[in-house]
Amino acid sequence: MKVYKTEEIRNIALIGNAGSGKTTLAEAMLFEGGVISRRGEVTAKNTVSDYTQIEQDYGNSVFSTLLYTEYNGKKINILDTPGMDDLCGSVVQALSVTALSLITINASNGVEAGTEAAGRQAEHADTPLVFVFNQLDHDNSNFDSTLDQCKAAFGNKVTVVQYPVDAGTSFSSIIDVLKMKMYKYPKDGGQPEILDIPASEKDKADELHNELVEMAAENEEALMELYFDKGTLSEDEMRKGIKLGMLERSIFPVFCTCAKQNKGVGRLMEFITNISPAPSEKKMTEIVAGKQVKMDASDLPSIFVFKTAVEPHVGEITFFKVMSGTVKEGLDLVNSKSGNKERLSQVFVSAGKNREKVEQLVAGDLGCTVKLKDTKYNQTLSPKEAAIKFKEITFPASRHTVAVKAKNDSDDEKVGEILSKIKYEDPTYVIEYSKELKQLLVHGQGEYHLNILKWYFDTIYKIDVDYLAPKIPYRETITKFAQADYRHKKQSGGSGQFGEVHLIIEPYTPGSEPKKMFKFGDKEQKLSVRAVEEHELPWGGKLIFCNCIVGGSIDARFLPAILKGIMEKMNEGPLTGSYARDIRVYVYDGKMHPVDSNEISFKLAGRNAFSMAFKNAGAKILEPIYDLEVWTPSDRMGDVMSDLQGRRAMIMGMGSEKGLEKISAKVPLKEMNKYTTSLSSITGGRGVFKMKFDDYEKVPADVQDELLKAYEAEQEEE
Repeated sequence: MKVYKTEEIRNIALIGNAGSGKTTLAEAMLFEGGVISRRGEVTAKNTVSDYTQIEQDYGNSVFSTLLYTEYNGKKINILDTPGMDDLCGSVVQALSVTALSLITINASNGVEAGTEAAGRQAEHADTPLVFVFNQLDHDNSNFDSTLDQCKAAFGNKVTVVQYPVDAGTSFSSIIDVLKMKMYKYPKDGGQPEILDIPASEKDKADELHNELVEMAAENEEALMELYFDKGTLSEDEMRKGIKLGMLERSIFPVFCTCAKQNKGVGRLMEFITNISPAPSEKKMTEIVAGKQVKMDASDLPSIFVFKTAVEPHVGEITFFKVMSGTVKEGLDLVNSKSGNKERLSQVFVSAGKNREKVEQLVAGDLGCTVKLKDTKYNQTLSPKEAAIKFKEITFPASRHTVAVKAKNDSDDEKVGEILSKIKYEDPTYVIEYSKELKQLLVHGQGEYHLNILKWYFDTIYKIDVDYLAPKIPYRETITKFAQADYRHKKQSGGSGQFGEVHLIIEPYTPGSEPKKMFKFGDKEQKLSVRAVEEHELPWGGKLIFCNCIVGGSIDARFLPAILKGIMEKMNEGPLTGSYARDIRVYVYDGKMHPVDSNEISFKLAGRNAFSMAFKNAGAKILEPIYDLEVWTPSDRMGDVMSDLQGRRAMIMGMGSEKGLEKISAKVPLKEMNKYTTSLSSITGGRGVFKMKFDDYEKVPADVQDELLKAYEAEQEEE
């Protein structure tokens, strides 16, 4: 294979709704470029992309697939991405290493939820866009309606470069208003005739051509002057203006295809090679450590690993972008994270599962290698003296959580090992063992995302697992003061155990000072606070421990043991076993025995006295409250609001943002289980949300009663 220079490379991502034809378009592009000799079909499970077992079982893309094709003396690297929003991690990966996104749209369905989601990801990545109206041969395809929907969703930046003459089952002709020619395709696709625009279409084509000229001219002062002087621009001048506009995201060109019949694909590829940006024309990924380099083949070699995959009979495959210099077989580089040396024993270009060995890859190119020791996604390899580290890809926050439990306890360890492997292939899985909840939690993007994980357990690893609702990390506290004393006494032959502790507890609020007197009925208890210890709790809140012992009733050496006993009960609250917080404890009296008193005696006495006082101090369960922001289409606003009110949400505000209605609310975490699924159902997949922890608040009385009963039942079962 020819070694392509940086300026001869084009890196593109195919993004868009599931079913819009991304994989079919990729297949046509590889066929048009001569990389494959026949086009496969998704339904026949023989496409170059979507070659893994899970993709063939599911019938759609699950991972991004690196492909390449050659056209017009250029190399086009293609990342075919999944269309389900639950699999957005692969889209984020692809956008991080490409300079252009093609959003495919099924012209029968128009703008769908996945179209909008893809647009948001491209905007976040600041990536130029081209809209590809695909499947124009369908009965219900409607170019004008799809264009109107596109402009409503993405603004007037959406600019027609092509439109179909005869969309529908007889689709064969496309008017190109950049070249001002008509492309007429044979019935079964292939090479078109390039004809003059017929008289019946001339006025429409002229109008759209003039709009395109104006859009192109607006991107450079020199072009604008030429336009004013001549009243038009040449094709080359238009190309320059369109390219500048694409880089500034002020022009989103529209192209027409029927990828399944290979109609319009060659012209789209011609546009990509002529106008879309080379890798060096997009802003360089930020270098966060080490030597500064340029995307130039003559600079020091460095690569950024954007994806790790595992294939049967091959093992781990590492996909990378050459960020600078030239990468050759046998090159030794150093991992910026581990400091370990890695040798690129082989360098490949990738067309799905077919990989071709190459001599070298230059700055801007995408490739892969195998048998690296410990380099994973988001890591940089560079010469030791450069010590370069590129900014890591930031993946979307999790939106859905389940607890995973093996049906057979003996498989628990295997489950953990499997999850550790899978998270490297899909970094949007976040694995966490919660010591507090005693559950193995998997955080993902939605139910579909987690069902894919289940497929691996069922099909590949043959391990039965259950998905359980995650427990809620409640907290316990008190609302009033209470007193208790407890004597621990144990005698069993020789020296025994003896310790007695008298204490008072009260709610702690930041900034409050210890009290010097408490009144219980008609009895007053005066305190002399001798020392105060403030303990920040790992789970939030504080424990304030006040030493009020006078007269030596308890020796100072036993106070740490009393504190330890209290802290043990703070770790496992008396109500539901949840962490306790925000309590001030006054230890003011007690008794010792000259022989039998020891640390364990006072630890147990302190623990039990605290537990008794806690239950009499207006004990309350606190629940985590989250700040929630929801974006929804306006016609679903009422349904979304009703659903939130059913989840005990407190609406804090409403507004509009980017064509969607925005709702701000505070909502208990307990009520948000499977919210991703519910919101998708209510809004037809168009609603999005994000959550952030805010604070803990007391649960309503009925919810507390329910939790106490559930905890009692659980304790009885154990």
